[in-house]
Order: sequence, then C-alpha cells, then structure tokens
Amino acid sequence: MNDSGQSAGSSARSKRKDARRNQQTLLNAAAEVFVSSGVDAPVRDIAARAGVGVGTIYRHFPTRADLVIAVYRHQVDACAEAGPTLLAAGPTPLAALVRWVDLFVDFLVTKHGLATAMQGDSTCFGPLHAYFLDRLLPVCTHLLEAAAASGEIRSDLDAYQFLRGIGNLCIGADTDPRYDARRLVALLLAGLRRPQ
Repeated sequence: MNDSGQSAGSSARSKRKDARRNQQTLLNAAAEVFVSSGVDAPVRDIAARAGVGVGTIYRHFPTRADLVIAVYRHQVDACAEAGPTLLAAGPTPLAALVRWVDLFVDFLVTKHGLATAMQGDSTCFGPLHAYFLDRLLPVCTHLLEAAAASGEIRSDLDAYQFLRGIGNLCIGADTDPRYDARRLVALLLAGLRRPQ
C-alpha cells in the first residue's frame, strides 16, 4: 500500500487509464483540427485544442504520420463501436442502420486529406485499409442483417458493396460545395426499404 491507501496495482491501473484518456483527448483534438484545417495543420494548433504542450503530442506521436494513422484508427474504432450501441438503443434496426450510416458518412466526408495523406505511403495505407474493413464490415453486416430480419429492408445486400457504394457517393463531397453526398446516401437507404 502507498500513503494514499492504494495498492501499487491499483495505482498503475489508474495511471494507464489516465494515459488512455489523455491519448483520446489528443486524438479527438487532432481530428477536430484536421477537419477544420487539414492534416497539414500545425501541431501547435492540435496541442492548443487539446490543452497540452507540443512536446506531449510528440511524446505520444513522434511523427505526423503516426498522428494521422492514430486519428484514422480512432475514428474507425468510434464508428465500429457505435453500431452495437445504436442497435441496442434504437427504436428499430433500420433506425439504427440509418443513424450508423450517418456516422459513417461523417467519417468519410470530414477526414479532409486523411486518405490522401495515407495513400502517399502505401506501407501505411494497406494495413489501415485492412483495419477499416476488419472493424467496419462486421458491424455493417450485423446492422444490415438485423434490419433485414425485422422485415424493414431487402435481404440481398452485401455489406462490402454497401460500404463501397456509400464511399463512392462521398467522393468529392469535401471539395465541391454543390455536391450533396448526404442526399444521395439517403436515396440509397430509401432504396433498401422492402416494398410495403
């Protein structure tokens, strides 16, 4: 026991939890700055948004590529973790699917250069693309199957094709103000509904 009455194990767990929370704060701040200023935004802007010193960011993420990759993975994880939560809380499986697709579209249209930055280094992009599919395909499959089992949507849809279709509809959404990807994705979702 230490002077505060905590065991060494309890103290170590608390420090790990604090470190994870601090890293999540940094990743959230970086994602926000990337959305507003792109992936080439100064690290000092990210540090200011997170309320930490620049050195803290470099301690966690020694290079910009490390930070970009971590933000991408963090956003993929958040999208993946939202699926089961939405399904459990939603009034219907279709409502959960629609809300999840909205989060997925947010991820796609607000990443401002993340994909381009990663494609510049194919050694980074390949594993990240695999991570993206490994995390999101099972979630999307589960949501589609639940909505099909409830009779709300067609049952002949493949999750990979569905995600790919949404991704293709989102291309250019961040560079062309006249293009409304969300409207087209909403039409795609409407087309999934089973005829009454």
